[in-house]
Amino acid sequence: MSDWKVVRRALLSVTDKTGLVEFARTLAGFGVELVSTGGTSKALRDAGLDVRDVAELTGFPEMLDGRVKTLHPVVHGGILHRRGDPAHVSAVEKHGIGPIDMVVVNLYAFEKTAAREGVKLEEIIENIDIGGPSMLRSAAKNFEDVAVVSSVENYAALTEELKANEGKLSLKTRWQLSRKAFATTAAYDAAIATTLEALPDSPEEKLEKMSELPVTLRVIAPRQATLRYGENPHQSAALYVDGSGLGIAGAEQLHGKELSYNNLVDLDACWSLVSEFEACAVAIIKHTNPCGVGQGTTVAEAYLRALAADPESAFGGVIGINRTVDGEAAAEIAKLFVEAVVAPEFTPEALAALGAKKNLRVLRIKPATPSRMIKQISGGYLVQDEDTAMVQAEQLKVVTKREPTAEEITTLLFAWRVCKHVKSNAIVYARFDGGFGQTVGVGAGQMSRVAAAKFGAMKAALPLKGTVAASDAFFPFPDGLELIAESGATAIIQPGGSVRDPEVIAAADRLGLAMVFTGMRHFRHG
Repeated sequence: MSDWKVVRRALLSVTDKTGLVEFARTLAGFGVELVSTGGTSKALRDAGLDVRDVAELTGFPEMLDGRVKTLHPVVHGGILHRRGDPAHVSAVEKHGIGPIDMVVVNLYAFEKTAAREGVKLEEIIENIDIGGPSMLRSAAKNFEDVAVVSSVENYAALTEELKANEGKLSLKTRWQLSRKAFATTAAYDAAIATTLEALPDSPEEKLEKMSELPVTLRVIAPRQATLRYGENPHQSAALYVDGSGLGIAGAEQLHGKELSYNNLVDLDACWSLVSEFEACAVAIIKHTNPCGVGQGTTVAEAYLRALAADPESAFGGVIGINRTVDGEAAAEIAKLFVEAVVAPEFTPEALAALGAKKNLRVLRIKPATPSRMIKQISGGYLVQDEDTAMVQAEQLKVVTKREPTAEEITTLLFAWRVCKHVKSNAIVYARFDGGFGQTVGVGAGQMSRVAAAKFGAMKAALPLKGTVAASDAFFPFPDGLELIAESGATAIIQPGGSVRDPEVIAAADRLGLAMVFTGMRHFRHG
């Protein structure tokens, strides 16, 4: 087996034509014969390149509305025969089959088509690529002699290698391309199987929106980075991505030392929380729980509110911001030791201020759409939809004699959104400050609701008098509610649903509290 192979003939058939012409020009510059199909052939000819149609190569036209183009012995024999095997060489020469040294293929956009609103079953089926995966697999299997290019991301590196080595590619490169191609076809087949399993049992049934959990859980995600360690130094860890470039896993690191496993977990919790709010909001997270959350007219104002809620715990935390970070906000953040900051954008002034902190990790994020959550347990996996539900003011049910004021309603809804992101059992105290919400105390991850109420009050760095409180689940007894009232809160938001709701409501009336039920629980077990 030769370490280096010259590319003399390339077959190109792509759906995504990004960078195609430039890469094909590079190949043509080394005297590579270009063979192509359909729209790819047209795009290359329109760019002034000489292209030979696959139909000319095989002696058969494309047929069956394009279903059959490359499924032919001349194509697969040209790809699959081993150049160093005399029997293989003799067989292809006998049948007039010439070698194909490179296959450039990316597949029909099946997932994009299947996810389109109102898509018909026939469209889904017709976007199952057959010839493309077949060529990728053939070329990947014969990597000793053939280079397989399954992604436009490979064009730049291949161009450099070809130019540096007079049109040759190394065995190492061909092997890496082979592995990537097999991963591509595996992910493609998994997407098809998962999609079809979600469709009706009979193809004659009306195709509705596919929303059920998958019949078979298939997770294919390439490793993006090996992390220094996991939650603790004795645990190994790595980051795997879904390829979207969105969310925390796809965030662009602009500054600072490498991210740790715990950084990524906290940043994800932080970003999820601030994404709940339409108004400018800042959250400071420690061990996935919020130390403080604040809103404001500016990022600096929101940050200072979040910090004031628990400045002691904020030390060494991570910060999530749902707005562009400006110089003023960055200057305030730089006064505190924090591990990481994530936001959709940073001004040059902000980057300069944060960049002065050598180790501070700064991440720019593109929001991801809600997805299913996967958690591994011994012997299997748990899958659930992401908790995106949230009540509005008109959906609240007032259950006490005293109705909450408009200001209390606004603050209750703010506290409820924060409480959704606190480990259960959770109680969140919040106040209305300058027209914006601000947490005052957070009771997180306690074994009883009473303990959560006590802990939240104990953590308060701001006055509790006049606050409101949110509980992520119902009060099983009046004692937790009584403790919240004793701490100074005037209104409470909770799901309701306990057999002792009448006792809890009676206690609220006796204490002069306003209380609303959401009819929705927000447990967060981690």
